[in-house]
Amino acid sequence: MKKKKSGSIEVITGGMFSGKTEELIRRVRRAQIASQKVQVFKPRLDYRGGEEKLSSHNGVQLDATPVGEARQILGLVDSDTTVVAIDEAQFFDKDIVDVVRKLAYNNKRVIIAGLDMNFRGEPFGFMGDLMAIADEMAKLHAICQVCGEDASFSQRLINGKPASYDAPTVLVGGSDVYQARCRHCYRPPKRKSRKK
Repeated sequence: MKKKKSGSIEVITGGMFSGKTEELIRRVRRAQIASQKVQVFKPRLDYRGGEEKLSSHNGVQLDATPVGEARQILGLVDSDTTVVAIDEAQFFDKDIVDVVRKLAYNNKRVIIAGLDMNFRGEPFGFMGDLMAIADEMAKLHAICQVCGEDASFSQRLINGKPASYDAPTVLVGGSDVYQARCRHCYRPPKRKSRKK
């Protein structure tokens, strides 16, 4: 008896400038070469490269559908689609976990990319939950912009100094606002002390 093909969940994660979007695009292009139907989604919040494009920091681009909420993806995926790719997953609401699970149970290969930690060095959004349900996970590293070692952290800088802990969690930007840093060179933002 032939085994029925099942869906899968692949998570690509790491810090800023580690090549997450570039790896997602590489996997999508391989699926397209194999004549698989692919649909690509991104959060509407990510405007890099234009509203309907995924864009890596090194300029590699791919067409994508922007969505405001994770649940919208379910209504947009065609029945004959075999691969669903989702970039910048850390920006989606909590429903992203359920959406990804449903897609996989409906025999879709789901490829997700997103930051594992925010600039505070804390888990970002629901990426930890997505990593927990993944069939496969790739943690990518950038190069520390201070010492040249492998970098896992994203240092947000304001006027050349680490941003304060209380700065907004979401700030879409590139090398003008962020640096890739290793654990040794990363400077965790300090919380402002509360007056008694």
